[in-house]
Amino acid sequence: MLAPYKDCLSRPHVTYLFATNLLGRLPNGMAPLGIALFLRSHGMGFGVVGGITALYGLSTAVGGPLLGRAVDRHGQPRVLWISAVVSAAGFLALIWAGGSNTGAAAAAAAVAGLASPPLEPCLRTLWPDVLDDKRAIATAYALDASLQEVVFATGPLFVVLIGWLAGPGPALAVTTVAMVAGTLAYVSPEPVRRWRAEPRRPDWAGPLRSSMLRRLLVALACVGVGLGGLNIDTVAYQEHIGQSGLSGILLGVNAAGALIGGLFYGARQWKATTMRQLQVLLACMACCYLLLALVPPPAVAIVLVFLAGLFLSPVLACGFAIIGDVAPPGTATEAFAWMVTAVLTGNAVGSSAAGVAEQHLGLWASFLVPGLAALASAVVALVLLRDAAQPSATSSVKATHP
Repeated sequence: MLAPYKDCLSRPHVTYLFATNLLGRLPNGMAPLGIALFLRSHGMGFGVVGGITALYGLSTAVGGPLLGRAVDRHGQPRVLWISAVVSAAGFLALIWAGGSNTGAAAAAAAVAGLASPPLEPCLRTLWPDVLDDKRAIATAYALDASLQEVVFATGPLFVVLIGWLAGPGPALAVTTVAMVAGTLAYVSPEPVRRWRAEPRRPDWAGPLRSSMLRRLLVALACVGVGLGGLNIDTVAYQEHIGQSGLSGILLGVNAAGALIGGLFYGARQWKATTMRQLQVLLACMACCYLLLALVPPPAVAIVLVFLAGLFLSPVLACGFAIIGDVAPPGTATEAFAWMVTAVLTGNAVGSSAAGVAEQHLGLWASFLVPGLAALASAVVALVLLRDAAQPSATSSVKATHP
């Protein structure tokens, strides 16, 4: 099982690129909680704290495709460095504003989010240039999807630990340092510096002129709805059962399942096309989520959440491969950034929908949100993507060299 990963990680630059890129992406898991705890430590109410934290997430979703388009036009190092410096300035301004000025804190969070370096799409765009065969690229996509779960699982833990040792302000400062240090280290090797996108046809739509990509983004947004709904559902379920800490256990089990599922998926060669794999994986995820609407006992809920997680990273890995194939020439980075935006937007919608459903209909209805979202995603994949050709994973993101 480990052979494909050993082969992939033994290639020149691969391990270094993963390590530095993940360091720079660590704030993706640290910043939301870090901002919330920092603002609360200055006496801001939960309504304001929630609004500013949501503003940061929304700004990140908006800024990603814009920065991705800039990368496709100007290369990775220049855009990543400038965005890292601007985002760091936003975080530092937030620390300086503290709780004295709500407007200044909101503006600083918006700047930090808008300029958040698009490290995820940059790495995924780079793989076809660094790895010379489809099998290794598929393994890299699967490993990327799995390690992303590590970022979201460990990021909040780092914030809590640093906050306990030094306070919320230093925790937010460490978040900023990790982003800048990771970005600086990532852009230094030769493959990153030499990468250039293919020539592109100038138009405002960019990768969104691909109907296949637009349909895939709808499916992935539904996956994001499920993830956002699950975050709320676990808290509501914890209160329903009356077992403190159960929400953390459920989310941790889900992340563990995603890590294991992604690693298993990337270690195997699959006969089915990537599109068919995506359809089956989404259907299986929907079954697991829908069974949660029965509000089962905790032991059963833990198993179902774990099983749902098993399919999550493979779904994302399939999404990476399909995007690499359908993105129009010269738009790959922006296309991958749109995937991040779709999932983040869906996450916000899912959180809101699950909260409303729980408040007005009950826990069972709240659990229906991720189930119906996953089912909708599977239907989109089945009906709208069924005629897609087998992705080559390298056809549309091959870099050209100056």
